[in-house]
Amino acid sequence: MNKFSTALTLCAALAVFAPAAVFAQTATTTETEATAETATPSVQDQLSFADEADKPTEVGQPYTRETIGAWEMRCIKAAEGEEPCQMYQLLDDGRGAPVAEVSLFRLPAGGKATAGATVIVPLETALPAQFTVQVDGEKARRYPYAFCNPVGCYVRLGLTDADIAAFKRGKEAKMTIVPALAPDQKVELTLSLEGFTASYDKVSVLDQ
Repeated sequence: MNKFSTALTLCAALAVFAPAAVFAQTATTTETEATAETATPSVQDQLSFADEADKPTEVGQPYTRETIGAWEMRCIKAAEGEEPCQMYQLLDDGRGAPVAEVSLFRLPAGGKATAGATVIVPLETALPAQFTVQVDGEKARRYPYAFCNPVGCYVRLGLTDADIAAFKRGKEAKMTIVPALAPDQKVELTLSLEGFTASYDKVSVLDQ
């Protein structure tokens, strides 16, 4: 897999301890100050302290309420009342490197689409090739890209009753993107459908 597949790799924070000793000051530093500054830090000075693990999510901020099968229930914290939630799954290249994100939501009844999904893929994607989805070897469906920004390129999927039914009975969906720098190649990502039905039943209907 080339650098294209790792374009969305998450950054990790690195904590580094300060050295045990510090440089002495210049000749103008008083003897007392020099002694204090060249002293070896105590064990207490070198310790790190944990942040509060169960710190409450602030109102208006997203959080993961629960995980159902392969899906996270991503919700927005509300001061009171029902919290809007979507289904979320992070897709990797098969080696653990994140490549794409999928968020799925329900829509009010009466429209052609029963639900919608937003997929974010790397910027170095061949947009004319479009985005394809295939559930359990059935006929693949093709979708155009909507736009790109510094985060990545976005696909907005309109999902019909038939699409949702296929997801509910399926095991996995193959999502294919084409690298802009290698248009003769394809990057195939696997969307697990484990827990889809149980998750979908808990998804909020998006207000229009």
